[in-house]
Amino acid sequence: MGDEGSSVRMAERLLKFVSIDAQMPNKREVAKRTGDFHEIYAEFITQKANEQASRCSQCGVPFCQTGCPLQNNIPDWLKMTAEGRLEEAYALSSATNSMPEICGRICPQDRLCEGACVIEQSGHGAVTIGAVERYITETAWDQGWITPITPPRELAEHVGIVGAGPAGLAAAEALRNKGYQVTIYDRYDRAGGLLIYGIPSFKLEKVVVSRRIEHLKASGVTFVQNYEVGRNGTLADLRAAHDCVLIAIGVYKARPLPCPGSDGEGVVEALDYLTASNKTGLGDYIPAFESGALNAQGKRVVVIGGGDTAMDCVRTAIRQGAAKVTCLYRRDRANMPGSAREVSNAQDEGVVFEWLAAPKAVHATSKGVTGVLATRMRLGEADSTGRQASEELVGGEFDVPADLVIKALGYDPEPVQTLFDEPALKVSRWGTIRADAITGETSVQNVFAAGDIVRGASLVVWAIKDGREAAEHMHQAMRKQARQLGEAAQYAAQRDVTLKPASF
Repeated sequence: MGDEGSSVRMAERLLKFVSIDAQMPNKREVAKRTGDFHEIYAEFITQKANEQASRCSQCGVPFCQTGCPLQNNIPDWLKMTAEGRLEEAYALSSATNSMPEICGRICPQDRLCEGACVIEQSGHGAVTIGAVERYITETAWDQGWITPITPPRELAEHVGIVGAGPAGLAAAEALRNKGYQVTIYDRYDRAGGLLIYGIPSFKLEKVVVSRRIEHLKASGVTFVQNYEVGRNGTLADLRAAHDCVLIAIGVYKARPLPCPGSDGEGVVEALDYLTASNKTGLGDYIPAFESGALNAQGKRVVVIGGGDTAMDCVRTAIRQGAAKVTCLYRRDRANMPGSAREVSNAQDEGVVFEWLAAPKAVHATSKGVTGVLATRMRLGEADSTGRQASEELVGGEFDVPADLVIKALGYDPEPVQTLFDEPALKVSRWGTIRADAITGETSVQNVFAAGDIVRGASLVVWAIKDGREAAEHMHQAMRKQARQLGEAAQYAAQRDVTLKPASF
């Protein structure tokens, strides 16, 4: 009878996907949100978060969980949220995710957990997992449930992490939880990597990132800013200072635009453009922004690319007051690599999309860029990635007027062997660091790598996963070494006693 009563109570709180429609948090009106860089989604109120969590079907095979790179225990913390057990929900959510409030904001849930949701496949609309995840963690911050890390015991080993992006931060948290002494080295003046300088504030307010950084500092993690490997030190220097080193520097080398005029004045890299915008928003004085070189105000802007970075650029240009913003993408909307939700938001905000269009040349005069010569494309046979290749249509050329062209074609690794002054650090043919697929250890002993510098440009959630896994294997390696040193010392002590002459 007890089990029956429990089942009835669960049914009262859950399985409401038939009677309650899917609903995202309220979105700010277009006219208001395009006038500033604040986040466009409001927070769920408690009633709505509980209500949306109650739509979970608690299916036997949780495809939402398998669709999440971190394997987050989504059905369980949705159940806890529906039942009002928010502190438990946060404890479970944070057990597998180092920064759930960030993933809840910027993960492309429509391609991951929500896209795999069973009730989404049944036509009832996915549970709004990302919004609930964000609500749980924001509640945890507000209620003071998130406190500095206090490891069970402090360990003597020191770990050096190169890169303060999501992979490095996730690894630092995991290692600090185990008691290791952790120092993060980063080339920028603020920690956070792309979270702070690459992703616009309308998707991720910078206070959310800085709050997580301050949490790590309060937990005993040391940050060394403005430290660039190759200028301030080498890999050998870091290995000498630490028992283990993790390389988590990401990929920052912009892919070129292979057409005439692509390097002229008025043609800029996406990351340069976004960084200037974010730094200006943080109160920094950026000459290239003030001069207009990296500012879209009053300009006709053309963004080339179809990923999330391209969406960040077009939506940033709208907020800077561009006269017109056009996105050129060589495939159709269904084949865009970026989040479908971000594309919809961009369209709502007035971005013009030229699907199946690719640049052939950038036109300019002595005064700067005047336009992009583009051509119509069609989708042909699948390429090596399984996606349909785009092919140029004969006679499909057309002009797109432009005063600013932004290249958002993705990123490749920097030359890490030269950067770290370490020829023994093996790289792949794509320039990414070769690391063991399971442990993350590189060709250099006690040096590990994680995130985009290993897998190539990818999502923040994958970087978090990689950082956490690398931290676990670094822990295992250091404990093994400690045991071996202990055994060697014990053997030496025993041998010393055995060899001493007996005294009479």
